[in-house]
Amino acid sequence: MADYVLTCSSTADLPTAFVKEHGIGVLFYQFFMDGNEYYDDQGVSISTHDFYDKVRAGSMPTTSMVNTERYVEFFTPYLEDGKDILHLEFSSGLSGSYNNALMTASQLMEKYPGRKIKVVDSLSASRGYGLFVHLVMLKKDEGATIEEAYSYAEDLKWKITHWFAVESLEHLRRGGRVSRASAFLGTMLNIKPVLEFNNEGKIIPVEKIRGRKKSLIAMVDKMEEDIDNPDGQIVYIGHGDAPEDAEYVSGLIKERFPTIQETFINYTGPVIGAHSGPGTVNIHYVGKQRVDIDFK
Repeated sequence: MADYVLTCSSTADLPTAFVKEHGIGVLFYQFFMDGNEYYDDQGVSISTHDFYDKVRAGSMPTTSMVNTERYVEFFTPYLEDGKDILHLEFSSGLSGSYNNALMTASQLMEKYPGRKIKVVDSLSASRGYGLFVHLVMLKKDEGATIEEAYSYAEDLKWKITHWFAVESLEHLRRGGRVSRASAFLGTMLNIKPVLEFNNEGKIIPVEKIRGRKKSLIAMVDKMEEDIDNPDGQIVYIGHGDAPEDAEYVSGLIKERFPTIQETFINYTGPVIGAHSGPGTVNIHYVGKQRVDIDFK
């Protein structure tokens, strides 16, 4: 058995039962809403459904990156237990947490000579980040050393594909993704943008679709164009409290790609949901390469 632990952050939106079953360590991000502080802990601090209901009612959640002190608290017990750490972190294109994790790892390896902490910038978020963790976990379970798993992760991250269909442009406007005028016009015209993660781990709008159902179908159309051999693939689907839409997309994927292994559906957690908003549906798989094109 490889003598290292695989860890990630809660923004991977992995079910609690899954990470416990597979021994994956999770560092919980925090968010703030209505004057209260919560952990991004898969519905323990606040149910994910209630979170989205509050956002629909006008609550404005805010998020922050993880500081070095919390990384010290998270990593230290593993090191004191004689374990090395392979930590897969939330995209550096969306948060400064990766840099803090890297800085902490360097400091702790000086304090615990002989121990290794390898940190990977996933360039991913939400269920795409979760899929990335899942696939690296499978590599570890095959018996890969920490160096082999690290190398695998560094190669794999460039192929983890994210497609997002959002219900409202307003949350993107608040995050600076679209202008106020574009958000207003999009709402009036029922425009539903489809978005992707680029090679910098940042969210980019790729196409404007008129109508909710068409935007969901468009994501699966994109998948047909760029999936890297669907045979046996695991596909992750996330949703911002829109389970029926997620099931609809899952059905489309299974119909078009009958040789995939399985689709796994789970909530998009509050930290990501604070920026993507209620109703968002996202799909993730191993593609040929990431899309990095101008908005059209």
